[in-house]
Amino acid sequence: MEYLKKLTFSDPFLSHRRKVFSGFGLSLGIGASLLLCSLFFFINPFWVPKVQVFLPEFNTTSEDSLFASPPSSFNTSQFNYSSENNTSVTSFSQHYEGTVENVVEGRTGQVNVSGIRLGPDVDMNNVSFGLKVGGNVGNASCNGVEGRKEGSLVGEKNVTVIDNGSQVVEKMKVSFYEECDIFDGKWVRHDSKPYYRLGSCPFIDRDFDCHRNGRPDLDYVKWKWQPNQCDIPSLNATDFLERLRGQRLVFVGDSLNRNMWESLVCTLRHSIRKKKKHVYEISGRTEFKKKGVYSFRFEDYNCSVDFVASPFIVRESTFKGKNGSFETLRLDLMDLSITKYQDANIIVFNTGHWWTHEKTSKGEDYYQEGNHVYPRLKVLDAYTRALTTWAKWVDQNIDANQTQVFFRGYSVTHFWGGQWNSGGQCHKETEPIFNKTYLQKYPSKMRALENVIKNMKTSVIYLNISRLTDFRKDAHPSVYRKEYKISMEQNTTAPFEDCSHWCLPGVPDTWNQLLYVSLLKRGKGTWKS
Repeated sequence: MEYLKKLTFSDPFLSHRRKVFSGFGLSLGIGASLLLCSLFFFINPFWVPKVQVFLPEFNTTSEDSLFASPPSSFNTSQFNYSSENNTSVTSFSQHYEGTVENVVEGRTGQVNVSGIRLGPDVDMNNVSFGLKVGGNVGNASCNGVEGRKEGSLVGEKNVTVIDNGSQVVEKMKVSFYEECDIFDGKWVRHDSKPYYRLGSCPFIDRDFDCHRNGRPDLDYVKWKWQPNQCDIPSLNATDFLERLRGQRLVFVGDSLNRNMWESLVCTLRHSIRKKKKHVYEISGRTEFKKKGVYSFRFEDYNCSVDFVASPFIVRESTFKGKNGSFETLRLDLMDLSITKYQDANIIVFNTGHWWTHEKTSKGEDYYQEGNHVYPRLKVLDAYTRALTTWAKWVDQNIDANQTQVFFRGYSVTHFWGGQWNSGGQCHKETEPIFNKTYLQKYPSKMRALENVIKNMKTSVIYLNISRLTDFRKDAHPSVYRKEYKISMEQNTTAPFEDCSHWCLPGVPDTWNQLLYVSLLKRGKGTWKS
Protein backbone atom coordinates (compact mmCIF):
# COMPACT_ATOMS: atom_id res chain seq x y z
CA MET A 1 0.00 0.00 0.00
CA GLU A 2 1.53 3.32 -1.03
CA TYR A 3 0.56 6.40 0.91
CA LEU A 4 0.76 9.84 -0.62
CA LYS A 5 3.16 12.03 1.26
CA LYS A 6 1.53 14.26 3.84
CA LEU A 7 2.02 18.01 3.69
CA THR A 8 4.51 19.14 6.33
CA PHE A 9 4.77 22.54 7.94
CA SER A 10 7.31 24.18 10.16
CA ASP A 11 7.01 24.09 13.94
CA PRO A 12 6.12 27.76 14.24
CA PHE A 13 3.23 27.25 11.92
CA LEU A 14 1.95 24.35 14.00
CA SER A 15 2.42 26.13 17.33
CA HIS A 16 -0.74 27.05 19.20
CA ARG A 17 0.89 30.34 20.15
CA ARG A 18 0.81 31.50 16.56
CA LYS A 19 -2.44 33.45 16.34
CA VAL A 20 -2.11 35.25 13.05
CA PHE A 21 -1.53 33.74 9.62
CA SER A 22 0.27 35.74 7.07
CA GLY A 23 -1.86 36.87 4.09
CA PHE A 24 0.23 34.76 1.79
CA GLY A 25 -0.05 31.68 3.97
CA LEU A 26 -3.79 32.11 4.36
CA SER A 27 -4.24 32.40 0.61
CA LEU A 28 -2.07 29.35 0.07
CA GLY A 29 -4.09 27.32 2.58
CA ILE A 30 -7.42 28.31 1.06
CA GLY A 31 -6.16 27.58 -2.44
CA ALA A 32 -4.87 24.13 -1.43
CA SER A 33 -8.16 23.31 0.28
CA LEU A 34 -10.19 24.33 -2.77
CA LEU A 35 -7.91 22.25 -5.00
CA LEU A 36 -8.28 19.13 -2.83
CA CYS A 37 -12.07 19.53 -2.68
CA SER A 38 -12.24 19.95 -6.46
CA LEU A 39 -10.17 16.83 -7.00
CA PHE A 40 -12.35 14.83 -4.58
CA PHE A 41 -15.64 15.81 -6.25
CA PHE A 42 -14.15 15.36 -9.71
CA ILE A 43 -13.14 11.80 -8.86
CA ASN A 44 -16.38 10.95 -7.06
CA PRO A 45 -19.04 13.30 -8.55
CA PHE A 46 -22.04 11.09 -8.01
CA TRP A 47 -21.07 9.08 -4.97
CA VAL A 48 -24.15 8.84 -2.76
CA PRO A 49 -24.29 5.98 -0.27
CA LYS A 50 -27.68 4.35 -0.02
CA VAL A 51 -27.15 3.02 3.48
CA GLN A 52 -24.77 4.15 6.19
CA VAL A 53 -23.96 2.08 9.22
CA PHE A 54 -21.78 3.86 11.77
CA LEU A 55 -19.95 1.62 14.17
CA PRO A 56 -19.07 2.95 17.60
CA GLU A 57 -15.65 4.14 18.61
CA PHE A 58 -13.47 1.47 20.15
CA ASN A 59 -10.27 1.49 22.13
CA THR A 60 -7.39 0.56 19.89
CA THR A 61 -5.42 -0.93 22.74
CA SER A 62 -8.17 -3.09 24.24
CA GLU A 63 -8.94 -6.66 23.28
CA ASP A 64 -12.50 -6.22 24.51
CA SER A 65 -13.48 -3.69 21.88
CA LEU A 66 -16.56 -4.86 20.00
CA PHE A 67 -18.87 -3.58 17.31
CA ALA A 68 -22.58 -3.33 17.93
CA SER A 69 -24.68 -5.11 15.30
CA PRO A 70 -26.30 -2.54 13.01
CA PRO A 71 -30.03 -2.64 12.21
CA SER A 72 -29.38 -4.26 8.82
CA SER A 73 -28.39 -7.54 10.56
CA PHE A 74 -24.81 -7.22 9.34
CA ASN A 75 -22.44 -8.74 11.88
CA THR A 76 -18.83 -7.71 12.25
CA SER A 77 -16.34 -9.60 14.35
CA GLN A 78 -12.66 -10.38 14.67
CA PHE A 79 -11.59 -6.74 14.35
CA ASN A 80 -7.84 -6.34 14.78
CA TYR A 81 -6.10 -3.00 15.03
CA SER A 82 -2.45 -2.15 14.80
CA SER A 83 -0.50 1.06 14.47
CA GLU A 84 2.83 1.75 12.83
CA ASN A 85 4.35 5.16 12.32
CA ASN A 86 1.06 6.84 13.27
CA THR A 87 -0.72 4.97 10.46
CA SER A 88 -4.02 3.35 11.37
CA VAL A 89 -4.33 -0.17 9.95
CA THR A 90 -7.41 -2.34 10.35
CA SER A 91 -8.61 -5.69 9.11
CA PHE A 92 -11.96 -7.21 9.93
CA SER A 93 -14.03 -10.22 8.98
CA GLN A 94 -17.67 -9.77 8.06
CA HIS A 95 -20.10 -12.66 8.40
CA TYR A 96 -23.07 -12.90 6.09
CA GLU A 97 -23.91 -16.35 4.73
CA GLY A 98 -20.20 -17.13 4.99
CA THR A 99 -16.96 -15.41 5.92
CA VAL A 100 -15.17 -12.61 4.09
CA GLU A 101 -11.58 -12.13 5.13
CA ASN A 102 -9.47 -8.98 4.94
CA VAL A 103 -12.24 -6.84 3.55
CA VAL A 104 -10.34 -3.65 4.25
CA GLU A 105 -6.64 -3.30 4.86
CA GLY A 106 -5.58 0.29 5.26
CA ARG A 107 -6.68 3.24 7.26
CA THR A 108 -9.90 2.95 9.12
CA GLY A 109 -12.73 4.97 7.71
CA GLN A 110 -16.03 5.11 5.95
CA VAL A 111 -16.27 2.31 3.38
CA ASN A 112 -18.53 2.31 0.36
CA VAL A 113 -18.89 -1.20 -1.07
CA SER A 114 -20.60 -2.02 -4.36
CA GLY A 115 -22.67 -5.16 -4.63
CA ILE A 116 -22.81 -6.48 -1.06
CA ARG A 117 -26.15 -7.64 0.29
CA LEU A 118 -26.83 -7.00 3.95
CA GLY A 119 -29.40 -9.15 5.69
CA PRO A 120 -32.05 -11.29 4.04
CA ASP A 121 -34.30 -8.38 3.05
CA VAL A 122 -31.75 -5.75 2.05
CA ASP A 123 -30.19 -5.74 -1.42
CA MET A 124 -28.25 -2.67 -2.44
CA ASN A 125 -25.60 -1.61 -4.88
CA ASN A 126 -23.83 0.77 -2.49
CA VAL A 127 -23.36 0.38 1.24
CA SER A 128 -21.21 2.56 3.44
CA PHE A 129 -19.74 1.79 6.86
CA GLY A 130 -18.42 4.46 9.20
CA LEU A 131 -15.51 3.12 11.22
CA LYS A 132 -14.18 5.24 14.05
CA VAL A 133 -10.78 4.57 15.56
CA GLY A 134 -9.39 6.80 18.26
CA GLY A 135 -11.53 9.69 17.07
CA ASN A 136 -10.15 9.62 13.50
CA VAL A 137 -12.66 8.93 10.77
CA GLY A 138 -11.82 8.37 7.10
CA ASN A 139 -13.60 7.26 3.94
CA ALA A 140 -13.35 4.54 1.33
CA SER A 141 -15.17 3.57 -1.83
CA CYS A 142 -14.81 0.55 -4.08
CA ASN A 143 -15.95 -0.24 -7.58
CA GLY A 144 -15.28 -2.91 -10.18
CA VAL A 145 -14.03 -6.49 -9.91
CA GLU A 146 -10.34 -6.93 -10.54
CA GLY A 147 -8.30 -10.07 -9.90
CA ARG A 148 -8.48 -13.06 -7.54
CA LYS A 149 -6.54 -14.85 -4.88
CA GLU A 150 -6.31 -18.65 -4.76
CA GLY A 151 -8.19 -20.29 -1.95
CA SER A 152 -10.00 -17.10 -1.01
CA LEU A 153 -13.72 -17.18 -0.50
CA VAL A 154 -14.12 -13.81 -2.14
CA GLY A 155 -13.35 -11.84 -5.30
CA GLU A 156 -11.20 -8.77 -5.54
CA LYS A 157 -12.17 -5.11 -6.15
CA ASN A 158 -10.58 -1.68 -6.20
CA VAL A 159 -10.77 0.47 -3.09
CA THR A 160 -10.06 4.17 -2.75
CA VAL A 161 -9.35 5.21 0.84
CA ILE A 162 -9.38 8.88 1.83
CA ASP A 163 -8.13 9.52 5.35
CA ASN A 164 -7.40 12.95 6.86
CA GLY A 165 -6.51 14.47 3.53
CA SER A 166 -4.40 11.57 2.22
CA GLN A 167 -5.63 9.38 -0.61
CA VAL A 168 -4.69 5.74 -0.93
CA VAL A 169 -5.59 3.25 -3.64
CA GLU A 170 -5.61 -0.43 -2.74
CA LYS A 171 -7.43 -3.67 -3.55
CA MET A 172 -10.30 -5.08 -1.54
CA LYS A 173 -12.06 -8.45 -1.42
CA VAL A 174 -15.83 -8.28 -1.43
CA SER A 175 -17.50 -10.98 -3.58
CA PHE A 176 -19.06 -14.03 -1.85
CA TYR A 177 -18.66 -17.51 -3.36
CA GLU A 178 -21.82 -18.51 -1.49
CA GLU A 179 -23.79 -16.42 -3.99
CA CYS A 180 -21.76 -17.45 -7.05
CA ASP A 181 -22.49 -20.07 -9.71
CA ILE A 182 -19.42 -22.24 -9.14
CA PHE A 183 -20.18 -24.30 -12.27
CA ASP A 184 -19.90 -21.31 -14.61
CA GLY A 185 -16.24 -20.78 -15.37
CA LYS A 186 -13.19 -21.87 -17.29
CA TRP A 187 -10.10 -24.06 -16.95
CA VAL A 188 -6.88 -22.18 -16.26
CA ARG A 189 -3.34 -23.48 -16.38
CA HIS A 190 -2.14 -24.25 -12.88
CA ASP A 191 1.13 -25.99 -12.09
CA SER A 192 0.36 -26.96 -8.50
CA LYS A 193 0.40 -30.63 -7.56
CA PRO A 194 -2.80 -32.71 -7.76
CA TYR A 195 -4.58 -33.76 -4.57
CA TYR A 196 -2.66 -37.06 -4.63
CA ARG A 197 0.50 -37.97 -6.50
CA LEU A 198 0.40 -39.81 -9.80
CA GLY A 199 0.75 -43.52 -9.11
CA SER A 200 0.41 -43.10 -5.33
CA CYS A 201 -3.12 -44.47 -4.78
CA PRO A 202 -3.57 -48.25 -4.94
CA PHE A 203 -7.37 -48.02 -5.17
CA ILE A 204 -7.61 -46.57 -8.69
CA ASP A 205 -9.04 -48.94 -11.29
CA ARG A 206 -6.40 -49.90 -13.82
CA ASP A 207 -8.68 -48.44 -16.52
CA PHE A 208 -8.40 -44.97 -14.92
CA ASP A 209 -4.69 -45.08 -14.03
CA CYS A 210 -3.36 -43.40 -17.19
CA HIS A 211 0.08 -42.69 -15.71
CA ARG A 212 0.59 -46.33 -14.78
CA ASN A 213 -0.58 -47.39 -18.22
CA GLY A 214 2.10 -45.33 -19.93
CA ARG A 215 0.60 -41.95 -20.78
CA PRO A 216 3.73 -39.85 -21.45
CA ASP A 217 2.40 -36.33 -20.79
CA LEU A 218 1.30 -34.81 -17.48
CA ASP A 219 -0.58 -31.82 -18.88
CA TYR A 220 -3.98 -33.28 -18.02
CA VAL A 221 -3.32 -32.65 -14.30
CA LYS A 222 -2.11 -29.07 -14.85
CA TRP A 223 -5.51 -27.41 -15.09
CA LYS A 224 -7.67 -25.81 -12.40
CA TRP A 225 -11.37 -24.94 -12.58
CA GLN A 226 -11.91 -21.22 -12.07
CA PRO A 227 -15.48 -19.89 -11.65
CA ASN A 228 -16.06 -16.63 -13.49
CA GLN A 229 -17.49 -14.61 -10.60
CA CYS A 230 -15.60 -15.86 -7.54
CA ASP A 231 -12.84 -17.98 -6.13
CA ILE A 232 -13.50 -21.28 -4.39
CA PRO A 233 -11.44 -23.07 -1.75
CA SER A 234 -9.47 -26.17 -2.57
CA LEU A 235 -10.70 -29.44 -1.13
CA ASN A 236 -9.29 -29.63 2.39
CA ALA A 237 -9.18 -33.39 2.91
CA THR A 238 -8.56 -33.20 6.66
CA ASP A 239 -11.47 -30.83 7.11
CA PHE A 240 -13.64 -33.06 4.93
CA LEU A 241 -12.87 -36.08 7.11
CA GLU A 242 -13.45 -34.16 10.34
CA ARG A 243 -16.87 -33.03 9.15
CA LEU A 244 -17.64 -36.58 7.98
CA ARG A 245 -16.62 -38.10 11.31
CA GLY A 246 -19.09 -40.79 12.39
CA GLN A 247 -21.01 -40.51 9.11
CA ARG A 248 -21.45 -42.23 5.77
CA LEU A 249 -21.18 -40.80 2.26
CA VAL A 250 -22.45 -42.94 -0.63
CA PHE A 251 -22.08 -42.58 -4.39
CA VAL A 252 -24.94 -44.28 -6.26
CA GLY A 253 -24.89 -44.70 -10.01
CA ASP A 254 -22.82 -45.86 -12.95
CA SER A 255 -19.08 -46.20 -13.61
CA LEU A 256 -18.67 -42.42 -13.86
CA ASN A 257 -19.74 -42.18 -10.23
CA ARG A 258 -17.26 -44.95 -9.50
CA ASN A 259 -14.68 -42.69 -11.17
CA MET A 260 -15.67 -39.89 -8.77
CA TRP A 261 -15.78 -42.21 -5.75
CA GLU A 262 -12.24 -43.51 -6.34
CA SER A 263 -11.04 -39.93 -6.74
CA LEU A 264 -12.47 -38.92 -3.35
CA VAL A 265 -11.14 -42.03 -1.60
CA CYS A 266 -7.64 -41.29 -2.92
CA THR A 267 -7.85 -37.59 -2.02
CA LEU A 268 -8.95 -38.29 1.56
CA ARG A 269 -6.47 -41.14 1.98
CA HIS A 270 -3.60 -38.91 0.90
CA SER A 271 -4.24 -36.58 3.87
CA ILE A 272 -3.59 -39.42 6.31
CA ARG A 273 0.18 -39.40 6.51
CA LYS A 274 1.17 -42.17 8.91
CA LYS A 275 -1.69 -44.65 9.20
CA LYS A 276 -2.73 -45.41 5.63
CA LYS A 277 -3.49 -48.99 6.69
CA HIS A 278 -6.41 -47.50 8.62
CA VAL A 279 -8.05 -46.84 5.23
CA TYR A 280 -9.39 -50.03 3.65
CA GLU A 281 -12.26 -51.55 1.73
CA ILE A 282 -14.18 -53.49 4.36
CA SER A 283 -14.46 -56.70 2.30
CA GLY A 284 -10.82 -56.55 1.22
CA ARG A 285 -11.63 -56.13 -2.47
CA THR A 286 -9.31 -54.22 -4.81
CA GLU A 287 -11.39 -54.53 -7.98
CA PHE A 288 -14.58 -52.48 -8.16
CA LYS A 289 -15.95 -52.98 -11.67
CA LYS A 290 -18.54 -55.63 -10.84
CA LYS A 291 -21.99 -54.66 -9.65
CA GLY A 292 -22.27 -54.54 -5.91
CA VAL A 293 -21.65 -52.38 -2.85
CA TYR A 294 -18.15 -51.21 -1.94
CA SER A 295 -17.24 -49.41 1.26
CA PHE A 296 -13.99 -47.69 2.21
CA ARG A 297 -13.65 -47.21 5.92
CA PHE A 298 -11.54 -44.40 7.42
CA GLU A 299 -10.94 -45.94 10.81
CA ASP A 300 -9.48 -42.89 12.55
CA TYR A 301 -12.61 -40.89 11.72
CA ASN A 302 -15.18 -43.68 12.14
CA CYS A 303 -16.64 -42.85 8.72
CA SER A 304 -16.99 -44.51 5.33
CA VAL A 305 -17.10 -43.47 1.66
CA ASP A 306 -19.11 -46.03 -0.33
CA PHE A 307 -20.11 -46.85 -3.87
CA VAL A 308 -23.33 -48.62 -4.87
CA ALA A 309 -23.42 -49.75 -8.49
CA SER A 310 -26.83 -48.84 -9.90
CA PRO A 311 -26.35 -47.54 -13.45
CA PHE A 312 -30.03 -46.72 -14.09
CA ILE A 313 -31.08 -46.05 -10.46
CA VAL A 314 -34.37 -47.73 -11.47
CA ARG A 315 -34.70 -51.51 -11.70
CA GLU A 316 -33.43 -53.81 -14.41
CA SER A 317 -35.89 -56.68 -14.86
CA THR A 318 -37.26 -59.34 -17.19
CA PHE A 319 -40.66 -59.79 -18.78
CA LYS A 320 -42.34 -63.02 -19.86
CA GLY A 321 -43.87 -62.52 -23.26
CA LYS A 322 -45.53 -64.82 -25.78
CA ASN A 323 -42.19 -65.69 -27.30
CA GLY A 324 -40.29 -66.11 -24.03
CA SER A 325 -38.58 -63.82 -21.54
CA PHE A 326 -36.61 -60.70 -22.38
CA GLU A 327 -34.85 -57.91 -20.51
CA THR A 328 -36.70 -54.76 -19.55
CA LEU A 329 -36.12 -51.62 -17.53
CA ARG A 330 -38.78 -50.88 -14.93
CA LEU A 331 -39.26 -47.12 -15.08
CA ASP A 332 -41.69 -47.24 -12.17
CA LEU A 333 -39.55 -49.12 -9.62
CA MET A 334 -36.31 -48.23 -7.88
CA ASP A 335 -33.36 -50.58 -8.06
CA LEU A 336 -33.21 -53.18 -5.28
CA SER A 337 -30.01 -51.60 -3.95
CA ILE A 338 -31.96 -48.82 -2.17
CA THR A 339 -31.63 -50.57 1.19
CA LYS A 340 -27.84 -50.15 0.94
CA TYR A 341 -27.87 -46.35 1.05
CA GLN A 342 -31.23 -45.10 2.32
CA ASP A 343 -29.86 -44.16 5.77
CA ALA A 344 -26.62 -42.52 4.56
CA ASN A 345 -25.77 -38.96 5.62
CA ILE A 346 -24.75 -37.81 2.14
CA ILE A 347 -25.87 -39.45 -1.12
CA VAL A 348 -24.52 -38.51 -4.54
CA PHE A 349 -26.68 -39.94 -7.35
CA ASN A 350 -26.04 -40.08 -11.06
CA THR A 351 -27.39 -41.86 -14.10
CA GLY A 352 -26.84 -41.05 -17.73
CA HIS A 353 -24.30 -43.02 -19.73
CA TRP A 354 -26.18 -46.29 -19.87
CA TRP A 355 -29.06 -44.39 -21.43
CA THR A 356 -26.90 -43.88 -24.53
CA HIS A 357 -26.41 -47.59 -25.25
CA GLU A 358 -28.13 -49.20 -28.20
CA LYS A 359 -30.97 -50.88 -26.34
CA THR A 360 -31.91 -47.82 -24.30
CA SER A 361 -31.48 -45.46 -27.26
CA LYS A 362 -33.79 -47.45 -29.51
CA GLY A 363 -36.35 -48.01 -26.77
CA GLU A 364 -38.06 -50.91 -28.53
CA ASP A 365 -39.76 -53.50 -26.29
CA TYR A 366 -37.52 -52.49 -23.43
CA TYR A 367 -39.16 -49.92 -21.16
CA GLN A 368 -41.75 -51.28 -18.73
CA GLU A 369 -44.27 -49.75 -16.32
CA GLY A 370 -46.48 -52.12 -14.35
CA ASN A 371 -47.34 -55.02 -16.66
CA HIS A 372 -47.01 -52.90 -19.76
CA VAL A 373 -43.93 -52.98 -22.00
CA TYR A 374 -43.81 -50.12 -24.47
CA PRO A 375 -43.36 -51.29 -28.06
CA ARG A 376 -41.44 -48.05 -28.57
CA LEU A 377 -40.64 -45.17 -26.24
CA LYS A 378 -38.25 -42.27 -26.80
CA VAL A 379 -35.24 -42.36 -24.53
CA LEU A 380 -35.77 -38.83 -23.17
CA ASP A 381 -39.31 -39.70 -22.18
CA ALA A 382 -38.12 -42.88 -20.51
CA TYR A 383 -35.32 -41.04 -18.72
CA THR A 384 -37.78 -38.45 -17.39
CA ARG A 385 -40.12 -41.17 -16.13
CA ALA A 386 -37.23 -42.89 -14.35
CA LEU A 387 -36.15 -39.63 -12.71
CA THR A 388 -39.74 -39.02 -11.60
CA THR A 389 -39.73 -42.44 -9.92
CA TRP A 390 -36.44 -41.55 -8.22
CA ALA A 391 -37.78 -38.16 -7.07
CA LYS A 392 -40.91 -39.72 -5.54
CA TRP A 393 -38.81 -42.28 -3.71
CA VAL A 394 -36.48 -39.58 -2.32
CA ASP A 395 -39.42 -37.46 -1.16
CA GLN A 396 -41.09 -40.41 0.55
CA ASN A 397 -38.08 -42.23 2.02
CA ILE A 398 -35.24 -39.80 2.71
CA ASP A 399 -35.13 -37.96 6.03
CA ALA A 400 -34.14 -34.46 4.88
CA ASN A 401 -33.02 -33.58 8.41
CA GLN A 402 -30.46 -36.37 8.37
CA THR A 403 -29.49 -36.85 4.73
CA GLN A 404 -28.13 -34.41 2.16
CA VAL A 405 -28.99 -35.45 -1.43
CA PHE A 406 -26.92 -34.56 -4.48
CA PHE A 407 -27.37 -35.40 -8.15
CA ARG A 408 -24.26 -35.17 -10.31
CA GLY A 409 -24.91 -34.08 -13.87
CA TYR A 410 -23.99 -35.76 -17.13
CA SER A 411 -20.28 -36.08 -17.89
CA VAL A 412 -19.68 -35.21 -21.54
CA THR A 413 -17.84 -37.66 -23.84
CA HIS A 414 -15.37 -36.80 -26.62
CA PHE A 415 -15.47 -39.49 -29.29
CA TRP A 416 -14.34 -38.31 -32.70
CA GLY A 417 -15.11 -40.43 -35.77
CA GLY A 418 -17.48 -42.86 -34.08
CA GLN A 419 -18.84 -43.99 -30.72
CA TRP A 420 -17.22 -46.04 -27.96
CA ASN A 421 -17.84 -49.31 -29.82
CA SER A 422 -17.39 -48.10 -33.39
CA GLY A 423 -13.91 -46.62 -33.64
CA GLY A 424 -14.43 -43.35 -31.75
CA GLN A 425 -11.15 -41.75 -30.68
CA CYS A 426 -9.69 -39.07 -28.43
CA HIS A 427 -6.05 -40.23 -28.50
CA LYS A 428 -3.31 -37.56 -28.62
CA GLU A 429 -5.59 -34.83 -27.26
CA THR A 430 -3.36 -32.89 -24.87
CA GLU A 431 -5.21 -29.60 -24.30
CA PRO A 432 -8.74 -28.58 -23.27
CA ILE A 433 -11.13 -26.92 -25.68
CA PHE A 434 -10.62 -23.15 -25.53
CA ASN A 435 -13.09 -22.00 -28.18
CA LYS A 436 -16.60 -22.26 -26.70
CA THR A 437 -18.15 -22.58 -30.17
CA TYR A 438 -16.83 -26.16 -30.22
CA LEU A 439 -18.69 -27.10 -27.05
CA GLN A 440 -21.73 -29.33 -27.28
CA LYS A 441 -25.29 -28.28 -26.50
CA TYR A 442 -26.45 -28.57 -22.93
CA PRO A 443 -27.71 -32.17 -22.56
CA SER A 444 -31.49 -32.48 -22.91
CA LYS A 445 -31.46 -35.12 -20.17
CA MET A 446 -30.10 -32.53 -17.74
CA ARG A 447 -32.92 -30.13 -18.61
CA ALA A 448 -35.30 -32.95 -17.77
CA LEU A 449 -33.44 -33.45 -14.48
CA GLU A 450 -33.73 -29.77 -13.59
CA ASN A 451 -37.49 -29.86 -14.19
CA VAL A 452 -37.87 -32.91 -11.96
CA ILE A 453 -35.74 -31.48 -9.13
CA LYS A 454 -37.60 -28.17 -8.97
CA ASN A 455 -40.87 -30.02 -8.31
CA MET A 456 -39.45 -32.07 -5.42
CA LYS A 457 -40.18 -31.23 -1.79
CA THR A 458 -36.75 -32.55 -0.77
CA SER A 459 -33.87 -30.17 -1.34
CA VAL A 460 -31.50 -31.71 -3.89
CA ILE A 461 -28.18 -30.08 -4.82
CA TYR A 462 -27.44 -30.39 -8.52
CA LEU A 463 -23.73 -30.73 -9.35
CA ASN A 464 -23.93 -29.28 -12.84
CA ILE A 465 -20.62 -30.52 -14.24
CA SER A 466 -21.67 -31.02 -17.89
CA ARG A 467 -20.14 -27.85 -19.29
CA LEU A 468 -16.92 -27.99 -17.30
CA THR A 469 -16.32 -31.56 -18.53
CA ASP A 470 -17.10 -30.54 -22.11
CA PHE A 471 -13.92 -28.46 -22.21
CA ARG A 472 -11.71 -31.41 -21.20
CA LYS A 473 -11.22 -33.50 -24.32
CA ASP A 474 -7.61 -34.03 -23.16
CA ALA A 475 -8.28 -35.86 -19.90
CA HIS A 476 -9.78 -39.24 -20.93
CA PRO A 477 -7.88 -42.54 -20.70
CA SER A 478 -8.22 -43.06 -24.49
CA VAL A 479 -5.70 -45.81 -25.39
CA TYR A 480 -4.21 -45.66 -21.89
CA ARG A 481 -7.10 -47.58 -20.39
CA LYS A 482 -4.69 -50.51 -20.50
CA GLU A 483 -0.93 -50.77 -20.66
CA TYR A 484 0.00 -48.81 -23.78
CA LYS A 485 1.66 -51.65 -25.73
CA ILE A 486 -1.21 -54.07 -25.13
CA SER A 487 -3.75 -51.41 -25.94
CA MET A 488 -2.11 -50.50 -29.25
CA GLU A 489 -1.79 -54.17 -30.26
CA GLN A 490 -5.49 -54.70 -29.65
CA ASN A 491 -6.41 -51.45 -31.39
CA THR A 492 -4.99 -52.71 -34.68
CA THR A 493 -7.76 -55.30 -34.90
CA ALA A 494 -10.53 -53.95 -32.68
CA PRO A 495 -10.16 -50.20 -32.06
CA PHE A 496 -11.49 -49.26 -28.66
CA GLU A 497 -10.65 -46.09 -26.77
CA ASP A 498 -12.16 -44.81 -23.56
CA CYS A 499 -13.30 -41.22 -24.14
CA SER A 500 -16.05 -41.38 -21.50
CA HIS A 501 -14.25 -41.95 -18.20
CA TRP A 502 -11.44 -39.82 -16.80
CA CYS A 503 -7.81 -40.33 -15.86
CA LEU A 504 -7.04 -40.24 -12.15
CA PRO A 505 -5.75 -37.91 -10.86
CA GLY A 506 -7.85 -35.72 -13.10
CA VAL A 507 -11.22 -34.12 -13.75
CA PRO A 508 -13.22 -36.07 -11.08
CA ASP A 509 -10.97 -34.46 -8.46
CA THR A 510 -12.58 -31.16 -9.45
CA TRP A 511 -16.06 -32.71 -9.14
CA ASN A 512 -15.19 -33.58 -5.55
CA GLN A 513 -13.84 -30.08 -4.92
CA LEU A 514 -17.21 -28.74 -6.10
CA LEU A 515 -18.98 -31.30 -3.90
CA TYR A 516 -16.94 -30.01 -0.95
CA VAL A 517 -17.72 -26.37 -1.75
CA SER A 518 -21.43 -27.21 -2.20
CA LEU A 519 -21.48 -28.90 1.20
CA LEU A 520 -19.90 -25.81 2.76
CA LYS A 521 -22.52 -23.64 1.06
CA ARG A 522 -25.65 -25.66 1.71
CA GLY A 523 -24.78 -28.68 3.81
CA LYS A 524 -26.44 -29.87 6.99
CA GLY A 525 -25.15 -30.59 10.48
CA THR A 526 -21.35 -30.51 10.69
CA TRP A 527 -21.17 -28.81 7.29
CA LYS A 528 -22.98 -25.68 8.48
CA SER A 529 -20.16 -24.25 10.54
